[in-house]
Amino acid sequence: MTSEAPVLVATAHGTSSPAGRAAIEGLVAAVAARRADLTVRAAYVDVQQPEPAAVLASLGGVRGGRLVPLLLSAGYHVYVDLTEAADAVPGTTVAPALGPDDRLAELLRRRLLTSGLRDDDVVVLGAAGSSQPSAVEDCRTVAAALSRLLDRPVTPAFLSAAEPRLSDAVAAQHLPGRRVVVATYLLAPGFFADLASASGADVVTPPLLLPDEPVPDELVDIVVERYLS
Repeated sequence: MTSEAPVLVATAHGTSSPAGRAAIEGLVAAVAARRADLTVRAAYVDVQQPEPAAVLASLGGVRGGRLVPLLLSAGYHVYVDLTEAADAVPGTTVAPALGPDDRLAELLRRRLLTSGLRDDDVVVLGAAGSSQPSAVEDCRTVAAALSRLLDRPVTPAFLSAAEPRLSDAVAAQHLPGRRVVVATYLLAPGFFADLASASGADVVTPPLLLPDEPVPDELVDIVVERYLS
């Protein structure tokens, strides 16, 4: 890539959680380290600053930008917020969301194994949820991929906007003598991760990113691939 390559604007949701902020900053830093030939900037669609529009404006129209959503599925923020920001600045494009991707399912599997998954545990995938049907279907696709990796059923459930709600799915799966384990399909700590922890499951895995852990290479790979796509 030359110096004229579009700026990679890694665009996360934003959170008030210090741990969540640090985790996302770690991912952006890992992407910048992987592709030192690119200019990498962070932006946020909610809660935090700068917004994508401010980052794009800072480029001064000299170079284009490629908005890469640090989001696990393409819902309102991708189709509305990021699309509007890109449309306002000529030469700006929007990359696909991080998911669905089989590598995300593998990361979930590793989280489950590290959390002590047992052969007889019931697994529920806990996703944020969206009013966008395609985003909900994306989460179901990842649940199906995780099911294949684990060779057992995985029930997709949601923390907002879609059904079934995670707490209801956990309650429905509880059987005497068997644990219900939630595979947390969230990128980083924050409000939704706290809701997942309060879902009533026997075990709830951490999000895919934690500030005190190395950033998984798979996530860096996916971000770079989305930029190049």
